[in-house]
Amino acid sequence: MGRIFETRKATMFARWDKMSKAFARIGKEITIAVKASGPSPENNPSLRRVIQNARALNMPKDKVESAIKRASGQDQADFQEIIYEGYAAHGVAVLVEAATDNPTRTVANVRSNFGKYGGNMGSTGSVSFMFKRMGVFRLKPEGLDMDAMELELIDFGLEEIGESTGEKGEPQIVVRCAFQEFGHLQKALEDRGITPISAESEYVPTLPVELPEDQALGVLKLVDKMEQDEDVQRVFHNLV
Repeated sequence: MGRIFETRKATMFARWDKMSKAFARIGKEITIAVKASGPSPENNPSLRRVIQNARALNMPKDKVESAIKRASGQDQADFQEIIYEGYAAHGVAVLVEAATDNPTRTVANVRSNFGKYGGNMGSTGSVSFMFKRMGVFRLKPEGLDMDAMELELIDFGLEEIGESTGEKGEPQIVVRCAFQEFGHLQKALEDRGITPISAESEYVPTLPVELPEDQALGVLKLVDKMEQDEDVQRVFHNLV
C-alpha cells in the first residue's frame, strides 16, 4: 500500500477536442462490447464497465444509449483491436492501443508518427515485455478504508492499492489486479456497493525510464500526436 506509481501523462498538451476524442473512444468500446456480448448491461460486464467510464467522463446518457443502439445494427463497422509497439526517442518504450476498421491506414499512421518524432516502430513483442497488463480501478476515497479494502479484496485478485490523484488533482484510490482477475475484482467491488470512477485494463510499466525535462517533452509530443489519431484509443509508455 502507499502512493501508486503512475507514468507521466501528456496533460501539458490539452486540446480543445479532448472531450470529443474521449467520447469517440467510449463509442468504439461500446461497439466492441455490444458486438461481443449483446446490448444488455445486466448480462454484459464489459458493456457495464464502459457505461460506467462514460459516466465518469460526463458523457450524456442519450449519447450512450444511441451508441448502444447503433452498435446493435447490422451496418455498424467492425473494429479490430490491435496493439502497436515501438520506441520513442531516448529509449522510451511505447504501446499504442488501437481500434480500427482499416488496419492498413492505422499502421501507416502509427509508423509515420514514430518516425517524425525520432522513434522507431517495432515488431510484436519488442517492448511489451516491459509492461504488465493489469485491471485498474480508480475510486473516490470518501468512506473507504484502504487497510480494510486490502484485506477484503486480496482474495479477489488485488495486487496493489494506493493513493493517487486525478487530472484535476482530486484524490483517488487506485486498485490494481492482474488482467485475468479483472472480472473477479469488478464483481467484488460491485457486491460491496463501490462504484469506481473508472475501470480499465492498462499496461503498467515494469521498467520505468527517467529523462531530463527537455528530452521528456519530445517524448510526450509523440504520445500526444499518437493520441490525436482517430484510430488510437490509448497510448502507454514507461517514461516517469
